[in-house]
Amino acid sequence: MGHLPDLIRDLALILVAGAITTIIFRKIKQPLVLGYIIAGFLVGPHFELIPTVVDNANIKTLADIGVIFLLFGLGLEFSFKKLLRVGGAASITAFVEIIFITTTGYFAGQLMGWTTMDSLFLGGMLASSSTTIIIRAFDELGMKTKQFARIVFGVLVVEDIVVILLMVLLSTMAVSQQFEGSEMLFTVLKLLFFLAVWFISGIFLLPTLLKKARKLLDEETLLITAIGLCLGMVVLATQVGFSAELGAFIMGSIIAETTSAEKVEHLIKPVKDLFGAVFFVSVGMMIDPRAIAEYGLPVLVVTLLTLVGKLFSTTLGAMLSGQPLKQSMQVGMSMAQIGEFAFIVATLGLSLGVISDFLFPVAVGASAITTFTTPYLIKLSGPFHDSLVKVLPEKWVNALNAYSSNTQKIQAESDWKIVLKSYARIVATNGVIILALMLLSFNFLIPFLARNFQDDMLRNTLGLVISLGIGAPFLWALMARRPDNIAYKELWTNRKYNRGPLLIIEILRNALGILLIGFWVNRFFSTLVALLVAVPIIILVMVIFSQRIQTLYRRLEGSFLSNLNARERAALENESLASEVLKRNSSLQPALDPWDAHIVDLEVGQQAAYAGETLRDLGWREKYGINVVYLKRGEKLIHAPGRDQKVLPFDHVGIIATDDQLQTFMPVFNATESSAGANITTEDIALQKIVIDEHTSLRGRTLRDSGIRENLNGLVVGIERDGNRILNPDSNMKFEWDDIVWVVGDRKLIQHLRDR
Repeated sequence: MGHLPDLIRDLALILVAGAITTIIFRKIKQPLVLGYIIAGFLVGPHFELIPTVVDNANIKTLADIGVIFLLFGLGLEFSFKKLLRVGGAASITAFVEIIFITTTGYFAGQLMGWTTMDSLFLGGMLASSSTTIIIRAFDELGMKTKQFARIVFGVLVVEDIVVILLMVLLSTMAVSQQFEGSEMLFTVLKLLFFLAVWFISGIFLLPTLLKKARKLLDEETLLITAIGLCLGMVVLATQVGFSAELGAFIMGSIIAETTSAEKVEHLIKPVKDLFGAVFFVSVGMMIDPRAIAEYGLPVLVVTLLTLVGKLFSTTLGAMLSGQPLKQSMQVGMSMAQIGEFAFIVATLGLSLGVISDFLFPVAVGASAITTFTTPYLIKLSGPFHDSLVKVLPEKWVNALNAYSSNTQKIQAESDWKIVLKSYARIVATNGVIILALMLLSFNFLIPFLARNFQDDMLRNTLGLVISLGIGAPFLWALMARRPDNIAYKELWTNRKYNRGPLLIIEILRNALGILLIGFWVNRFFSTLVALLVAVPIIILVMVIFSQRIQTLYRRLEGSFLSNLNARERAALENESLASEVLKRNSSLQPALDPWDAHIVDLEVGQQAAYAGETLRDLGWREKYGINVVYLKRGEKLIHAPGRDQKVLPFDHVGIIATDDQLQTFMPVFNATESSAGANITTEDIALQKIVIDEHTSLRGRTLRDSGIRENLNGLVVGIERDGNRILNPDSNMKFEWDDIVWVVGDRKLIQHLRDR
């Protein structure tokens, strides 16, 4: 017999155990992640009734690959533009919650006598909630259309990116063992700089390359390309001092902005699921029941901290952002659990050797408990609010509601705010590119020229010309590019009050550009030469060739924006009306917030009981207080439909309503026909004949008016008349004496009609 490597044997054991446990967990409708963790415990070293994993080192490597693909998949679902679209309410809520829970987690660890690194990693583990668990709970409870759910989804998006940044900071502190504020500030600035460089360069280059190679990229080559790009960015991230997880996430978010994003996400899913399963099983292998029993008190403390701390902080954040008390409490009680990121953060700490082994079972124990409590907390959020309102003083409740109302009335941005944001975007974007070009010049161009040219003057002149030649478009934009919006034009037109501040901004950014040029030149020539000769010449050249530089910059900017918006543009081409409706709904939402209402897009079911009825007959506005603002039928949009407009199957109905109105209305909207045929099976469907005689009372009636479709759940497929057969007769055809009508429908109902 041939020798079978331990890795293959271990992988078979892991996957079989994982398959069995996840099938059981899917049956009992519990998160599959917990199933994988239990499978890991069963095949781990602390459970001896079945065979255990032998080759732990290689399994750990596979688990590390699993983390990389999990973060890559998260990046594919994320995209930076999604973060920019998150509303202010969700952002404020997320930051308040994350700051509170990470700080509280750190001090809780200190009070329990843990080390500094254990306490810091505990705070990082508590920072995120589980997107999978929350979405599953919303689906089961039918709360996905609630207004507070929109805030929850926004908070989850912000949490994802913040936890990625926290992982980078924790790994940096773990390696350097330095906790000074200046060191952390430098790390954050360095991280933000590299994030911007990678994103800008990635968006500029990657979509163009994928577009040019589209004809050559079948599913196999696209998968290999995507994995290669992911692992390449992982290597690059580790080379500049960041974690592999950050590199995978960044590459995923860059690909998410391309037109190949959905296809890559589909292709990578089996790979992500396979290695992700190995990772979560490896988490379960670290669980020691004796450690959980020994650290039962910390498990209880962390669980209570998660439930109470996240509930309180998220509710507080939502209230500070201007949400009503009830909606804030619903958001808070939805977020009170630990997500899968906790295991990734704990794995990072263990791999760096800076946290204790007991932290893992503590995290798993708290995660398991909070996973099971989440649906109940979401369900009880409404009743809990009603009980709390009865206890709180009335003036407190009125004050909170007044604060929410006043906050949500602040909708429009001032012209100055819009213009300042535009200036900040121009300076930040081009400043990052210029700094990146400087680093490339100092670290690669200068050493290359030093190896190949002996003459100092020639070497320095050549280096300066190449560097500033490449950087000239971005230096021009930093110093001269003006905001291209109506707000800037309106401010500039009002000379009396606005031109002075605008001129100060122009002077400041030109001074910044000159300083950058001077610093750049100083690396090639002495300070005196730079100030008296090089800088004036460079500025003069830029002024003379400003038109050409401007044209080049606009081409580069156009290419970047084209790549950045390619995915949305393709979506508009494929589903222009749906995208337009979604965008319009988003723009209208701020105006509805003060009314505690929102727009919900609902699809009419194929078997809807009300299909074919007019809005007048339905009377939804009068009965339930909701308003139908549009009907979308295929690629046709009916705005503000009239009372005589019919609602048909598969229509998309845009409804303005509050959460309470929706709760009453949704059972009506989702209702299907309650006729006897509603639950018929394939055995109940039959093709039978009916004779038109005095017992059927159908003579002289048309097929449409006969009631066969409604009363028998059936269709007339043929009529025999005077020896002739008429297949699929017209619905306006009238029945005559002795017609033999063939009907496909409910066997029992047809038989009942015949017997009668």
